[in-house]
Amino acid sequence: MTLLLARWQFAIVTVFHFFFVPVTIGLAFLVAVMQSLAYRRHDEEWDRLSRFFGRMFLVNMAVGVVTGIVLEFEFGLNWSSYSVFVGNIFGAPLAIEGLLAFFLESTFIGLWIFGRDRLSPRLHLATIWLVSIGTILSALFILAANAWMQHPVGYKVVDGQAVLTNFWAVLANSTLWGSFTHTILAAFATGGALMLGVSVWRVHRDGAEASSRPAFVRAARLAAAFTLATVTLTAATGDIQGRLMESQQPMKMAAAEALYNTKDGASFSLLTIGDLSGKPGFQIRVPHVLSMIADLSWNGQVKGINQLQASEMATYGPGSYVPVIWLTYWSFRAMIGAGVLLMGLTAWGLWLLRKGRLGESVWYRRAALAGIALPLISNSTGWIFTEVGRQPWIVYGLMTTAKGVSAVTTADVALTTVVFILLYTVLGIIAGLLMARAARRDLVVEESTPPRPLVPTLVY
Repeated sequence: MTLLLARWQFAIVTVFHFFFVPVTIGLAFLVAVMQSLAYRRHDEEWDRLSRFFGRMFLVNMAVGVVTGIVLEFEFGLNWSSYSVFVGNIFGAPLAIEGLLAFFLESTFIGLWIFGRDRLSPRLHLATIWLVSIGTILSALFILAANAWMQHPVGYKVVDGQAVLTNFWAVLANSTLWGSFTHTILAAFATGGALMLGVSVWRVHRDGAEASSRPAFVRAARLAAAFTLATVTLTAATGDIQGRLMESQQPMKMAAAEALYNTKDGASFSLLTIGDLSGKPGFQIRVPHVLSMIADLSWNGQVKGINQLQASEMATYGPGSYVPVIWLTYWSFRAMIGAGVLLMGLTAWGLWLLRKGRLGESVWYRRAALAGIALPLISNSTGWIFTEVGRQPWIVYGLMTTAKGVSAVTTADVALTTVVFILLYTVLGIIAGLLMARAARRDLVVEESTPPRPLVPTLVY
């Protein structure tokens, strides 16, 4: 029970944190793009939009930082045995993330907020780009640690601990670069979907006579094109990850399809109604697609759960090496399905913009607002698929999840889980209210204050 509660607590904290991180990465980049357009074109409208969406970015960044710090504490709270085992490996990328990426973000976010009237326009523009780069670098080094859990490289085990032998092998890990490109592109799409939903809502709310309408139409056009491009590239990088998964974690691939026996030219089920234990009641299948995902071969062989279980037992000893099939199966489809719907939503928006009918379609306004949730669903279910599909391993092939938990009581884990749920519920409500308030603000240029001297002046 302690293990189960510890896993639930970590999942709750991580999913909540992961709501805000992709939005932060995506909005930071988009705000930097809008501010660059304002600078290059001397365009006041883009400047107003960069300020408007910059407020939303700040709310997300603040909540993401707070929840990220709590997530770091989770490793010592409920997963101390795991932390002891991986500490020599995790120390390097997480230290670099904190000392380089996080300090880069925190330093230049302050300069961006308070330096608008104190820095030259070019230098002020550089600060938001450095913030955006910092958010991306943070993701890189955190994903380096996670990729090592998925596919350990550059290490040796000494006295029951994994010891780093080649840091560059960790950074060159193929799993890292597959997950990094996929995650960053998904984050860009997440920020774009939020920007699109808010912009379309404002176009309808402000009305045809509002002075802000052309600006939000412009923002919607940028967001729709940007989101469609990035979500399409996200799908392409996901395809690359599928082949890495088949070679490195074949059980995860088999569980994603609930494929129990090895098959050549394996098909992919879009929908299953009934039992996933090998005898479903009804399925909609696309021939050969799973083999194409696995190795780009029409009749490629995909190993089945039963055969892989036997192989794992021969390698690692008795036990079950099969993840929770229904959760792996459905999270994989929720991730893909939400991404496909987002593609359709953005393509629809671009068509309406081309026809000049964005402000006329009430159905699109509703869809665009609901579409803000699509990348959040895809991101969360993608993370669930990645982590649940690796089970029972916490570090693939080296340490099981059951061996990584701390020596704490069930009551302690239950109490902290309840506390986290209550705190995060309140924090989520506050963040939602702040985001709604930012979305309702007028699109006006704030009055500039006279620049203040950076050093004291002498008065005679």
